[in-house]
Amino acid sequence: MTDAGPVETWVFDLDNTLYPPECNLFDQIDQRMGDFIKNLLNVDYAEARRLQKQYFVDYGTTLRGLMDRHNVAPDDFLHHVHDIDVSPVPPNPRLGALLARLPGRKLVYTNGTEPHAERVLARLGVADQFDGVFDIAAGDFVPKPQPAPYAQFMDRFSVDPRRAVMVEDMARNLKPAAALGMTTVWLRTCYQWGGVHVDEAAVHHQVDDLMAWLEELAG
Repeated sequence: MTDAGPVETWVFDLDNTLYPPECNLFDQIDQRMGDFIKNLLNVDYAEARRLQKQYFVDYGTTLRGLMDRHNVAPDDFLHHVHDIDVSPVPPNPRLGALLARLPGRKLVYTNGTEPHAERVLARLGVADQFDGVFDIAAGDFVPKPQPAPYAQFMDRFSVDPRRAVMVEDMARNLKPAAALGMTTVWLRTCYQWGGVHVDEAAVHHQVDDLMAWLEELAG
């Protein structure tokens, strides 16, 4: 799948990638982000939602905007917004079996937190298939698609980008990976932000169904 030979490292985004957007976990996170901003800035909920989305667009994550514009402590925000119910995510033993058939390491790279990732992976029943998680804190709270944390990610896990594949539901997050030499896969979903700022040159493969794609890879 890569030009340099067999894949050594598979990199997966977490939310809306390893489980479908229909689980609506982000609806819970979204609500809690709005509540946090409402209470922080003493504004009504409509204004809180406006700022939440504006910061997401301008800074890559709402958190980064809150940090830069309002000096918010990231741990306070992240603890609040990820205090959610992950039970809507169904266990997926077939996903675990398909991941087990992929040669090489599997890693999660998320703009969320490692504890959130661990809860979701445990709920899916696939935690044992992953060799590590790189979260927003590991990237010094600089989110995808800013280039700097991608380099940190690859350095931390000694990733050879020429032998790595990155799978993301948000196309814009693939551009830095492609620039570093990774093969990229855009998982197209119903998530409204997934197709924002698509750079066709940075998207090497497009798939509509993660499980079907993994089935194909497994032969």
